[in-house]
Amino acid sequence: MALPYELLIGLRYTRAKKHNHFISFISLISMLGIALGVAALIVVLSVMNGFQTELRARILAVVSHVQITGASGEMSAWQGVASQAAGHEHVVAAAPFVQAQGMLAFGQAVRGALVRGILPDQEDKVADFRPHMKSGELDALQPDSFTIILGSELARALGVFVGDRVTLISPQGVVTPAGVVPRLKTFTVAGLFEVGMYEYDSGLALIHLADAQRLYRMDDRVSGVRLKLDDLFMAPRVARSLASTLDTDAFVSDWTRSHANFFRAVQIEKNMMFIILSLIIAVAAFNIVSTLVMAVTDKQADIAILRTLGASPLSIMAVFIVQGALIGFIGLGLGVAGGVALALNVDVVVPFIERLLGTQFLAKEVYYISNLPSELQWRDVTTITGVAFVLALVATLYPSWRAARVNPAAALRYE
Repeated sequence: MALPYELLIGLRYTRAKKHNHFISFISLISMLGIALGVAALIVVLSVMNGFQTELRARILAVVSHVQITGASGEMSAWQGVASQAAGHEHVVAAAPFVQAQGMLAFGQAVRGALVRGILPDQEDKVADFRPHMKSGELDALQPDSFTIILGSELARALGVFVGDRVTLISPQGVVTPAGVVPRLKTFTVAGLFEVGMYEYDSGLALIHLADAQRLYRMDDRVSGVRLKLDDLFMAPRVARSLASTLDTDAFVSDWTRSHANFFRAVQIEKNMMFIILSLIIAVAAFNIVSTLVMAVTDKQADIAILRTLGASPLSIMAVFIVQGALIGFIGLGLGVAGGVALALNVDVVVPFIERLLGTQFLAKEVYYISNLPSELQWRDVTTITGVAFVLALVATLYPSWRAARVNPAAALRYE
């Protein structure tokens, strides 16, 4: 099947004449520029996706997808609320909890903490504490045993280890003739957890639900019910649905609202990196303009001959559009291949560079996440490919238009 002559000539013009390799060199630089920009954009967005996923996983190890709390801070008929919520098509598990402020004391050390009363067997269904236990077991929380599990940073600040006894001070005091006296209870440290989020590792303590109810004088009431969904991204929709259908007066929130600042910051950073690195691709793509302008100047005699043979201005434009598009397509292909390969092997490449340079890019003492996670999303690759190809194609329009306006008589006058 015969190919259009515009395509054949455009492919031929991609290589300059033997006596003029400068145009070929500029074409190579344009290809490499586009390839470098595309690869960098794919890798950076993949790393941003990895950070977002890792951050979300660490937060959801502690925070449930949806949380229903009593309007007054307490909920009496929580079994009915849990049963009604579990009837939703996207809810897979529900667990009650008691949550209140407290103060932990050990020797001379005192630290404030968020105390959460849980049922270990049900908590496993809505959160992932068990994989993050550094020592001890979640099942050590038993009713009336007054055992406690602390975040690793909180335990370090207090200077306690498993087996030590700490005093938990409740702000709900006892009224006596001498005034309000805080309620005190001694708990035995039964374990330590570390989820990798300083907010929780330094400020969260877990006790059994029955012990929390007794300490905070809640009888059989709880603070609310925590839910796990089959799709975490359905949380906002499920929360709105439950808020309108629950029979009790309650406040319904989801993880996207309780930690909106984290994820908005990551999303804003991702969008800004996309814009910044897209400018690199734009600069490389518009190098094609200089390449084609020089090619048009070099091929003026050829253009004039084609015009005298009957080629239309649109055909001349098509020749140089094909030439520029080919440069962009080759650079784009190299960039996508290199970017995808690097994004899929960041966990191997980065440690190698760290060993080579004898340094660590993300110190454990400073950052939540000490390694570079990467999650390649083909939707991002498709978007990057489309943007880069459009920029490369737009860069060919002006030089091609200039080529179509070449006057055959003026071009051949000195040939």
